[in-house]
Amino acid sequence: MTTLNPAAPAARRSDRLARFWRGRAEDAPWVRPAFLGLLAATGLLYLWNLSASGYANSFYSAAVQAGGESWKAFFFGSLDAANAITVDKPPAALWPMALSVRLFGLGSWQILVPEVLMGVASVGVLYAAVRRRFGAGAGLIAGLVLALTPVAALMFRFNNPDALLALLMTVAAYGVLRALEGGPGAVKWLMGAGVAFGFAFLAKTLQAFLILPPLALVYAVCAPGGLGRRIRDLALAGLALLVSAGWWVALVELWPASSRPYVGGSQNNSFLELTFGYNGLGRINGNETGSVGGGGGPGGSAGGGRWGETGVGRMFNDAVGGQISWLLPAALLLLVAGLVVTRRAPRTDTARSAFLVWGGALLITLAVFSFMAGIFHEYYTIALAPYVAALVGMGASVLWEERTRFAASAALAVTAAVTAWWAWTLLGRTPDWLPWLRWTVLVAGAVAALGLLVSGRVDRRLGLAAAGLGLAAGLAGPFAYTLATVDTGHQGSIVTAGPSGGRGPGGFGGRMPGGFGGRMPEGGQGGQDGQMPGGFDGQGQGQSQGQGQGQGQSQVPGGTPPQGTPQGMPQGGFQGSRGERPGFGGGGGGGMGGLLNGANVGAEAKAALLKDAGSYTWVAATVGAQNAASYQLATEKPVMAIGGFNGSDPSPTLAQFKQYVAEGRIHYFIGSGEGNGGGPGGPGGNSEISAWVAATFEKTTVGSATFYDLTKEK
Repeated sequence: MTTLNPAAPAARRSDRLARFWRGRAEDAPWVRPAFLGLLAATGLLYLWNLSASGYANSFYSAAVQAGGESWKAFFFGSLDAANAITVDKPPAALWPMALSVRLFGLGSWQILVPEVLMGVASVGVLYAAVRRRFGAGAGLIAGLVLALTPVAALMFRFNNPDALLALLMTVAAYGVLRALEGGPGAVKWLMGAGVAFGFAFLAKTLQAFLILPPLALVYAVCAPGGLGRRIRDLALAGLALLVSAGWWVALVELWPASSRPYVGGSQNNSFLELTFGYNGLGRINGNETGSVGGGGGPGGSAGGGRWGETGVGRMFNDAVGGQISWLLPAALLLLVAGLVVTRRAPRTDTARSAFLVWGGALLITLAVFSFMAGIFHEYYTIALAPYVAALVGMGASVLWEERTRFAASAALAVTAAVTAWWAWTLLGRTPDWLPWLRWTVLVAGAVAALGLLVSGRVDRRLGLAAAGLGLAAGLAGPFAYTLATVDTGHQGSIVTAGPSGGRGPGGFGGRMPGGFGGRMPEGGQGGQDGQMPGGFDGQGQGQSQGQGQGQGQSQVPGGTPPQGTPQGMPQGGFQGSRGERPGFGGGGGGGMGGLLNGANVGAEAKAALLKDAGSYTWVAATVGAQNAASYQLATEKPVMAIGGFNGSDPSPTLAQFKQYVAEGRIHYFIGSGEGNGGGPGGPGGNSEISAWVAATFEKTTVGSATFYDLTKEK
């Protein structure tokens, strides 16, 4: 007879908990607690003050709200639950947030916490990838560098697709590294990397494939086994990629256009056109039909254009440097050092393969970002963060093991000195912000470099102290920038990390003074509904058009009005003839309202839209997605975004819009009024809709917004 022991389940749970905390038996006792502490600290850092960003990028938040209401909108990535038009990306990045909203309701935390979890997961995957070959110390350094990269702290707390893209690229690199180890499961790891690439494509289209060539080449050359086997493995991984990305693309392309939403960002209602045009080659050559001022080539002088100066110095300039480049020189130096140390290793050496994988990913992404003539924003550089972090962790570990050789200790010393000097340079771009930190970093880095140079032949404890001081000096600058980033909210379509004033001139930063391009002034002051504080009259003048306290109340958590900046807004702004913006009609006030920012939805406007809302498919329509998103998030009812993100997509046509109105499916048209973009004479071909509405229906002022009741003709 078997005697049951009621204490056994509790004992087993206790054993599992102890093993979880202790980790592998062969690890030092500090390894697992340090790793878990890194993950916990990253999560707490990224959760800090999270709701200050409200709905962050209201463009994507509106699509998340729609996906939380409608499974069809969820599948296509529609901007509204009635499925008028999609966002200008595939929808994978929206799916985790939409599921969160479906489970827990609409709110800032429900939207942004999934992004935070992606950041924690990225740190964990990177640690696992680095520690397998280079040890726990290298993995912890890599994870710490990633967590404290300012642009990573920005985007893992924001709702753009870049957070999921960075996670999946890290997972793909990890899968390739596991496959390079060989063994019976190698092809499964490589196919797993293919799946990661496929879903990354469904997050941000062709950017997912930037690192595919170097990773495939490294596997083809360095993987164990014969050449035929390696080619077969790559073919199977390619098939996994094709299936994981292609199922959604095939369904969208085969779905009858009449029963699905218009593909936002395209000119012909085609996802393939969007992929290879606006989101593809257009990003490289600058010929982006459908963007603000786009479609005409890169323009500007040699080496520059609408999106800033291109060239090898782009990642280090005033606008981008503080986002990503703190440890970029160190990563490049350590990449060279790692390849030199492993130069005589066998073809299948996993250490050299790791340097080639992470280094290849870094170099090709650097090259594309540095020379692309199309739309480029600073936050794109989060894609570089895992590669930089991995190379720093691996390179430091390899040189530390070789420190008794003068060349290795000298390389460590040079790396520490260059990193400190570059941090001193970057901190000098914000001279009034923590001025003491700049010189502290420089002195600490110099002392660390001297200690690393002599410690290899003197004393191990001195070497550890010098290495710790060098690491602290190298991370002090990005850590301070990261703290400044998490301490403030970020809204809009173009956001930047770091302290206010931490980016150089020539761009619409997400945290510019006066709320320009994404951050409201202290106290939440604004102009009229949908207008920027301080105004911008479309002629490059700083004339105020909405002075004083905004009349409407914010509908987002944290009290910050939802705002947005157009995805196609060039650095430094632009002017057309007589100061008019290219592609904009003559009517409509409010400068760039609705493109640079969404509307501040007042109580009267919200009440009007909610009245009899159940009788209409769309409670309102307006030109441009940011305005539509603001009203949709305030009411949680579908609002049609005429023309998509930039207001330049040919959807709906005038005939289609007239039919919707005749069928009684749209209640209001929200016009320009006091600063609401997209009124009569709106962008591109949609000016026809605006003009027809103005000529046919009576306008009224609701709060400070201009409404046209589409059920009441003049």
